[in-house]
Amino acid sequence: MILRARQHVLEFPRRPLVMGIVNINDDSFCGDGTLDPTAALAQAEQQLRDGADIIDIGAESARTNREAISVDEEIDRLKPFLAKWPELKAHHNSPLLSINTWRSDVIAEILPHGGDIINDISGLPDAFNAKLCAEHGAALLIMHSVGQPKVAHTHVSYENIMDTMERFFVQRLVMAESVGLSREHLLLDPGIDFAKQREDNLTIYRELERLHRFERPLLLPVSRKTVIGDVLGVPALERDPGTIACIAAGMQRGAHLFRVHHVKAAVQAVKMLSAVQQAPLQR
Repeated sequence: MILRARQHVLEFPRRPLVMGIVNINDDSFCGDGTLDPTAALAQAEQQLRDGADIIDIGAESARTNREAISVDEEIDRLKPFLAKWPELKAHHNSPLLSINTWRSDVIAEILPHGGDIINDISGLPDAFNAKLCAEHGAALLIMHSVGQPKVAHTHVSYENIMDTMERFFVQRLVMAESVGLSREHLLLDPGIDFAKQREDNLTIYRELERLHRFERPLLLPVSRKTVIGDVLGVPALERDPGTIACIAAGMQRGAHLFRVHHVKAAVQAVKMLSAVQQAPLQR
């Protein structure tokens, strides 16, 4: 299985990739965001030193109890980081840059300035973002969700979350390919915690292997999720042990990427589990 993202070509099976989270905002649920581009770049550099394969930058928190920022503000927060990224990237082993955004106006303005992956939490309700990625050769990470981002969907229920998710990804893959984005440029994310309740999330961990039918890399956004707090009864900043447990569960079921806050712990967990499983360790 091949993943193409601009000039990058990644081949699976291989050791799972670790995606570090950098929040260029002031309302991250973990309190680790910053509006200072220099501080954001320093966070990214430390994560690369700790072994991150991908840096995921986002200028707007996904929290539903915060107002959305404007398109112009989101762009203004991202551009200084993008301007400095090539210099930072040159000092490390060819890391990828993921841009966590869902609005087409932002993507159209940002992609000419860089970014290997668009991490789209909108659920791809139309083909615009896929078309923009196709025009620039960027990869697109499609996350399962329902409804518009920044709106709480705690009322949503499913008769069978995995059946629903499989139908969703069938439709979204066809849509993306219809506007010229090849399947080798697509990744899938089951959207832990997004429009899902505790049992939905636990079912995804148990039955993740069902999504291998799409033959696309699977990202698990495991870090400090609400479902960990629900199970363990701990606040966000005490959920790193639970996050490592979710990484172990994901690796047992063939996840290819993990999105995390605590990069060093995740990298060490992935390497150790890969050694136990005798999985390929190449970068």
